[in-house]
Amino acid sequence: MVDRPKVGIGVIVIHNNKILLGKRKNAHSEGCWSYPGGHLEFGESWEECSRREVREEVGIEIKSLRFGTVTNDIFENEQKHYITICMLSDFDSGEVTLLEPDKCEEWKWFEWDKLPLPLFLPTINQLKAGFNPLKSS
Repeated sequence: MVDRPKVGIGVIVIHNNKILLGKRKNAHSEGCWSYPGGHLEFGESWEECSRREVREEVGIEIKSLRFGTVTNDIFENEQKHYITICMLSDFDSGEVTLLEPDKCEEWKWFEWDKLPLPLFLPTINQLKAGFNPLKSS
C-alpha cells in the first residue's frame, strides 16, 4: 500500500514587518525553524486550522487570514510527504508564549531577508519559488 501525502497548514504571522518562527523539537526536521501550524483535521477549514494551531502553539490571536501559497514537500530522510498550505495572517493580540515546549524550543520574530538556518522544508521550497509573504500581503 502506498502512503498518500498528508495536508499541513503553516501560518505566517506578520507583525511590524517581521514573521514568527519556532525552532522544532521532537518531530521530523528537529532543529529547523518553521511557522506555527500543523495537520488539517477532518472537516476543518484552512482558516479554522490556522487559528487553532496558532492559539495552541503560541497563545496569540491572528487577523486578516488569507491564502499565501502551497508547496509540495517530500521529506526524503523521514519518508514523509506533505502538501503544505501556507496561510498569511496579521498579529492581532496576546503575548507570544511557548505553549508546547515538548514540540518547540522557542519562538522569535525575524525579518524575511534575515531568516535563521536551518529552515523547515516548506519555507525552503517557498524561497526557491520566489515567494515573499511581505509582498503578498
